[in-house]
Amino acid sequence: MKATVLVVDDEAGVRTALTGVLREGDYEVFAVESGEACLKWLDGHLCDVIILDVWLPGIDGFETLARVRERGLDAQVIVMSGHHNVESVVRAIKMGAFNFVEKPLSLEKILQIVGEALREKLSEQTNIGDESCP
Repeated sequence: MKATVLVVDDEAGVRTALTGVLREGDYEVFAVESGEACLKWLDGHLCDVIILDVWLPGIDGFETLARVRERGLDAQVIVMSGHHNVESVVRAIKMGAFNFVEKPLSLEKILQIVGEALREKLSEQTNIGDESCP
């Protein structure tokens, strides 16, 4: 079964580029243009990784990340921004993001980070399962 990735970015070009490279990487990919659309999509779908832009219309990426975590979803979240600073990176990680990447994006790096996020998620699930064993 393919891992599912949700791309959240208000720039159509970014959504198209990420969708293309991730599908080539054999992921099932969906893309939405806002934090609100992300949360609505997550109401009806499960997702392994969310690639989330910070600067979004309506609720921003940080608020979207907070709401994803409030729901208890175990998706790995990769936050991205073209307007980053150390405070943003620290804030995202403290809020439970797996990683923070800078725009413009290196598509090779995105594939690498998504792979790392999925391995981490699988490792966490395996460790949770191990803890319940006698």
